[in-house]
Amino acid sequence: MRRIPHPYRNGELVIVIDCSDLDRSAQFWAGVLGYTAATAGSGRYRTLIPEGGSGVEVLLQRTRDAKHGKNRLHLDLRTADLAAEVSRVTGLGATVLTARPIVEDGLRWHILADPDGNEFCVLQPIGRPAAG
Repeated sequence: MRRIPHPYRNGELVIVIDCSDLDRSAQFWAGVLGYTAATAGSGRYRTLIPEGGSGVEVLLQRTRDAKHGKNRLHLDLRTADLAAEVSRVTGLGATVLTARPIVEDGLRWHILADPDGNEFCVLQPIGRPAAG
């Protein structure tokens, strides 16, 4: 597969996610994002590439540090069907952190956590019909 990085003004954009178990996190995030996992040079990193090769690379970084507190940066997954997407990602190992969807600024979303406790959101623009 030919890799086409996602550019930013002076280079290439890569998102890094800290994790404790590379295999578990690679399986989870590859499943959530529809990416393909590849090994990086050392046993400390795992690269996730969009299927087709074009887009933002996700780099998983194994760390021994435990997560403390709320993430200051997180991923948002925008979808046409909030309930279906939350169900799909929880089936892959995510945990829902909100009892009910949050509704604000024309969006409805849930906050979830990956297997390492890193928060991310699944959101649906209000007024966008669910897929089906």
